[in-house]
Amino acid sequence: MPLSLTKAIAIAAVGLTVSGCATIVNDPTVPLTLSFSNGDSGSCSLTNTRASYQVDVPSTTNVRRSRSNINYSCQTDSGRQVTGSIPSSMESGKVVASVIFFDLGITDSITEKGRTYPASFVIPVQ
Repeated sequence: MPLSLTKAIAIAAVGLTVSGCATIVNDPTVPLTLSFSNGDSGSCSLTNTRASYQVDVPSTTNVRRSRSNINYSCQTDSGRQVTGSIPSSMESGKVVASVIFFDLGITDSITEKGRTYPASFVIPVQ
């Protein structure tokens, strides 16, 4: 027995509503665990286009999602200076949902809540 047009529209509307819209599902921040490759402790200044942080290493900190990489400038307790960046990437599920449900990532693009960083990152120290 075929679905009535009203039921089909209702099902489609529910599907679009719960399709993974980042502003409903994702928090504006993600946890990021940092450590130094040589096992040392220290501190880092982290910056992306949305926020700046001063953190101890090793530690886990919540960082604001952004399309920009997180730039870091660190100093180990043994006095070594380290700089670099942590890449920002689009959550793969968000890309697929954007294409399937034709929103083309507009909401995620505006809010940057479809972006993420690696859950843990080892800062190379030479």
